[in-house]
Amino acid sequence: MLEIIIQGILLSGLYALIAVGFTLIFSVGRVLNLAYGSYIMVAGYIYFYFSQLLGLPPIAGLLLAGILGSCMGLLKYNLIVKPLKGDHIAVEISTLILAVVLQSTVILFFGNSAKILLPIIPGVIHIGNATVTFNVLAATVASWLILIGLYLFIKKTHIGRAMMAVSMDAKGASISGVDIDKINMITWGISGFLGAIAGVFFASYTQLSPTMWVAPLIIAIAIVIVGGIGSIIGTLVVAHIIGFMEIISVALISPQLRGVFTMLLIILVLVIRPKGLFGREEL
Repeated sequence: MLEIIIQGILLSGLYALIAVGFTLIFSVGRVLNLAYGSYIMVAGYIYFYFSQLLGLPPIAGLLLAGILGSCMGLLKYNLIVKPLKGDHIAVEISTLILAVVLQSTVILFFGNSAKILLPIIPGVIHIGNATVTFNVLAATVASWLILIGLYLFIKKTHIGRAMMAVSMDAKGASISGVDIDKINMITWGISGFLGAIAGVFFASYTQLSPTMWVAPLIIAIAIVIVGGIGSIIGTLVVAHIIGFMEIISVALISPQLRGVFTMLLIILVLVIRPKGLFGREEL
């Protein structure tokens, strides 16, 4: 039981880190960024290239992945999302196409075979009968620090309050003098950075492959649907619900059921409460 609790907490922290950037885009921009999982995948390969092929320190590789992930978000907004402004379906289709293009590009440069990503922080610690890697522990700590930092940024800064205003009522925020385009661009940049950081930890938790972007995208979509177009707090709560569901299903039933109960939960929430458990909330 102790092992399930510990693993559930750690996995939930990683899932929250994966979902928060996706939630940010959905809340502020009102679009599903279906290329978000590809940020996670590409970031893993960026880290692999700089840290394992070029030999840079792991922290340097992580920061470079984050910076380049932010650049991907900014480029995507300016080259795809902004020109298609207002046409959410076109934006979502284009983001899915971009994900496939990025997958093919990664295959071209790195091949189709899966790779093992060395942990950012090697080593393990034993807590009771549970064995915890420092890498997953670091991901959980990073998740909490990022979520707390993002929450404070949104609540305490001028830009953060503008993001919150846009998430509540974009037209009203525009009338009040908020530069909607600037706020959207900042949001996409932050989302790309968060997705990249999550990607490095996720790839080191599982494995690195060109198709690995699908699983975190499903996780992020599940958290948004179950939680609603929600707050950061809602994302954190739902991430823990899904994280514990997966750990319990794997530990007590079968590893083959990883993700199955998450999908069933999505269907159940869509049928019973389409707006999600927390309904429509601002950031």
